Amino acid sequence: MNAFAAVMTGKGTGAISTIQVFGDKAEAIIKKIFKPAGRKPTFLQPGKILLGTIVDGSETIDEVVIGCEGAETFAIGCHGNPIIVEMIMQLLQSCGVTLLTADELLHKILSAQKQTGTIALEAKLTQPKAKTLEGTKIIANQIDAGLSKKAAEWLKKISDISIEKMKSEADQILKHSRTAKLIIIGCKAAIIGPTNTGKSTLLNCLAGRQKAIVTDIKGTTRDWVSAQCKIGPLLVELIDTAGLDEELAAAPQDVVGKASQQKSIEILESADLVLLVLDNSRTAEQLDERLLEKIAGGKVLTVLNKSDLPAGLDIGKVPKILANTVRISAKFETGIENLTEKIRQLAGVADFDLHTAVCFTHRQENLLKQLKNVESKQHAASLITELLNGQV
Repeated sequence: MNAFAAVMTGKGTGAISTIQVFGDKAEAIIKKIFKPAGRKPTFLQPGKILLGTIVDGSETIDEVVIGCEGAETFAIGCHGNPIIVEMIMQLLQSCGVTLLTADELLHKILSAQKQTGTIALEAKLTQPKAKTLEGTKIIANQIDAGLSKKAAEWLKKISDISIEKMKSEADQILKHSRTAKLIIIGCKAAIIGPTNTGKSTLLNCLAGRQKAIVTDIKGTTRDWVSAQCKIGPLLVELIDTAGLDEELAAAPQDVVGKASQQKSIEILESADLVLLVLDNSRTAEQLDERLLEKIAGGKVLTVLNKSDLPAGLDIGKVPKILANTVRISAKFETGIENLTEKIRQLAGVADFDLHTAVCFTHRQENLLKQLKNVESKQHAASLITELLNGQV
């Protein structure tokens, strides 16, 4: 055999790309071009995740995460810039690696690994869809540790472990999975609030470029604008919506205005997080009941913008559902570090351990939901066996 490699992610610019390397010479080639971080000895073994850089002689190409997914199988998680991906692929080819398509390589790997567990197979298929390096690491950890390890423990101790303990642990994995999902596939944050509170300015500030049209004219944003930014382990899609306005929504002659209001509501209802932007220099009258009803029950961070101006908002008069607040000035980019920390906390990723056992496919989620409601150990054993070795 030799060594083979393929780009497992789709073409185009993305936050992250995954390059799979496989073969009896793969490890030697990886060690030749990979410089691990830290001074301690490192070993490429199944389940091991390493952070470091890909180097071509004295030239550093990119910071990467490398995971050993099994015998002779490695995944390189690099940044998604097509130029970087191409440079790594060319470097691999210069080291004697044969370049294949993703389908060709996956077929070769699965043909060689005849007894690959279902979770491992799902990890190989899902990793290319991860939006961040952290998401790749979470998925890779489930192959020989994480979910695989926990399921194997359940099955091994099925006669000794209580059903209630299994159900509780399954429920905990499902809860952790909701947070992991945001890291793996990305997080949608709706920037919403009354008109002219600085929503577009905030989006531009976080995105680091002029994306939304910013003026001092009320209601400038008539449609939604989106941009992506990296906040901790999250790839966040920021969506700047048209400000919710009762008069605009009710105006029969303004068809465009009514449509923009409806779109804002749809975005709000589908968002993982809500950044409610208020003008700190105005009174609490800027809030309306319609807006409060739409955000009730969601994950809401109240962003008190324009803190560079004299305060006009009495926090004591703000409803309790808006109690999670942060003061910023998007115009002068002050308080942004506190804002991003609050976003991480709101999403639940601030202290999330990337080695946590989670499910990352609908199949796994469905089986765990059944397991947390199981009534007999026989049924539990059947579900766990299906989790480990079922059909994808």
